[in-house]
Amino acid sequence: MKQTDFSIRTATPGDAGELLAIYTPYVTDTAISFESEAPGLSEFQKRIENTLKRYPYLLAESAGEILGYAYTGPFVGRAAYAWAAETTIYLKEDKKKMGIGRALYESLEKVSKAQNILNLNACIGYPEAEDEYLTGNSVQFHAHMGYRMVGEFHKCGYKFGRWYNMVWMEKILGEHRESPEEVIPFPALADSINL
Repeated sequence: MKQTDFSIRTATPGDAGELLAIYTPYVTDTAISFESEAPGLSEFQKRIENTLKRYPYLLAESAGEILGYAYTGPFVGRAAYAWAAETTIYLKEDKKKMGIGRALYESLEKVSKAQNILNLNACIGYPEAEDEYLTGNSVQFHAHMGYRMVGEFHKCGYKFGRWYNMVWMEKILGEHRESPEEVIPFPALADSINL
């Protein structure tokens, strides 16, 4: 699939049903998400609404079909971390390796730079040995997108009767000056950024 075959736009709470349908198999069938139960629709809508108060929540769609989504959120949540954001991405299972993830992440980076965010951080489940629930694909994707490994926590996630590691990967988007520019909330930029 070429990038001209799909478009990227800001998600809305009205998209929650389709986005939740994409996310649920990651919870129920994989260790990619460390959640043990999929959230309900109203909870998922609230998550979208809360993210959009400050950060981008983007989706890729083609002919009305949502193919995947990605968003950023607070990294740790303390004021000094304002210039860092955590990334998240989920694609429909049959829409991987088609350039959709790359396009979503490139759009997230574009928005993050416009917000004056300098660091993007990805928290990724990581197997000591690949199995039917978790592979190294997410780490490979992030490395391909220019992220580098910065830390690994061992056997910190337990799911499907197995222990899984978790890694942090990081991408630096800009220069860390002595006096950084103020971070701009996404709603202030949403209409001016061409995704």
